[in-house]
Amino acid sequence: MQNLLPEPPATLLPTHVEADSALAAAEQAGSDEAFAEAAARYPTHSAAWAALAARSFAQGQVVPAYAYARTGYHRGLDQLRRSGWKGHGPVPWSHEPNRGFLRCLYVLSRAADAIAEADEAARCAQFLRDCDPAAADALASN
Repeated sequence: MQNLLPEPPATLLPTHVEADSALAAAEQAGSDEAFAEAAARYPTHSAAWAALAARSFAQGQVVPAYAYARTGYHRGLDQLRRSGWKGHGPVPWSHEPNRGFLRCLYVLSRAADAIAEADEAARCAQFLRDCDPAAADALASN
């Protein structure tokens, strides 16, 4: 069956220069505390939560990774909705401000899998692929 309805337009999150600068400073510092400070200072910025989630996951701290990723995921959903997203449609990886949300979704899937939440892991992996297959491919190759 062919879908005759057009796909919704891509959702592009706005740039947040101050939050991106705080995150760059945290990357320069390289400490968990610096990343936590960036997330606390800019709690709506999914990229900060994604960085905390990825760092925790890499350190084998799966439950904190899950919590950070879930926080960033929900903050990202809020931003997507404010940007006109209606619950479906592309969220392109090529648009840098979308990457924090997409990274949160990726780590959430991995952390859910690690704590045996197979259904959630599969839903998040599929949601990531639905947002942009290029995001799933890029994140899986890192």
